[in-house]
Amino acid sequence: MSSNFFRPLLAITMGDPGSIGPEVCVKALAEPEITTLCRPLVVGDAGVLAHAIQFCGLPLQLRVCRQVADAGWTAGTVDVLDLANLPLADLRLQEVTAAQGGASFAYVERAIKLAMAGEVDGTVTGPISKAAINAAGYRYSGHTEIYGEMTGTKDYAMMLVDGNFRVCHVSTHVSLREACDRVKSPRVLKVIELTAATLQRLGVTAGRIAVAGLNPHCGEGGLFGDEEEREIVPAVAAARARGLTVEGPLPADTVFSKMRGGMYDAVVVMYHDQGHIPAKLVGFNFDEASGSWDRMAGVNVTIGLPIIRTSVDHGTAYDRAGQGSANPQSMREAIRLAAQLAGTEKPHGR
Repeated sequence: MSSNFFRPLLAITMGDPGSIGPEVCVKALAEPEITTLCRPLVVGDAGVLAHAIQFCGLPLQLRVCRQVADAGWTAGTVDVLDLANLPLADLRLQEVTAAQGGASFAYVERAIKLAMAGEVDGTVTGPISKAAINAAGYRYSGHTEIYGEMTGTKDYAMMLVDGNFRVCHVSTHVSLREACDRVKSPRVLKVIELTAATLQRLGVTAGRIAVAGLNPHCGEGGLFGDEEEREIVPAVAAARARGLTVEGPLPADTVFSKMRGGMYDAVVVMYHDQGHIPAKLVGFNFDEASGSWDRMAGVNVTIGLPIIRTSVDHGTAYDRAGQGSANPQSMREAIRLAAQLAGTEKPHGR
């Protein structure tokens, strides 16, 4: 490896302690490829991670760190910034608890602060429970909103990535009724611009962006709704005027197949399920014979932030926690993508 090769330092939060988060974290870090791409530092509880290593039967050691400078990044060793928030005696696998919600929130908070201070080059997050963090008194609907507030960012969006399949959302964790109300030209335009900028960072120059309609058949000339004509068409026109390659609004029942076939590099969607359903249909595969997910691909990226944040594209899966059967594929891909994004910003490293 060249001495000029940049291995970004990534803060990886282990997610809710009672979930599959600690398991997918240590499984991903057990793979030698990861340490060739980055210098991973887990933010979490050392006791919980040690427990995950044990029940997964992994040949790993832990190095407990009190600060970033304590990490060594040696083969076969996981460096963990131990916040010591959850004693192992308080671990409740497969359960939603306020204690575990508070601990998982603290991991995210510390990772954000490290990135904002420039101590790490990017962050990767494991799955958290919205119910658990709210039970702990933190009123957020998810990671995306936590990152937006803690970085002081007004204009940000969620992008799901699985190879060349990319969707970016105008709204996410709100009711369907509110999601319809949030389809406004300024917001649609901003998400188109954020999508174009992210494609550029991913090495996709002159990215081709499709914009999905909100209503069936894009409103069918106003018969099924007029949001397309009132809000989406003006946003697409404004994006084109700014030199972006954008088409839309296009019917959501066909636009994802077109992207998968190579016609577009990303699709801007209007609400959570409009983007999540096709992304997870492409990225996830459940094998009935084994009763497990033999494919769990895809990465969640918060775009528009002053720091890098990628995440697994799955939830806590409490029902599988502690069994050693969780698939770490999404965590591996989230780490790879964070390393790629960090490499475009700091090609020579610290």
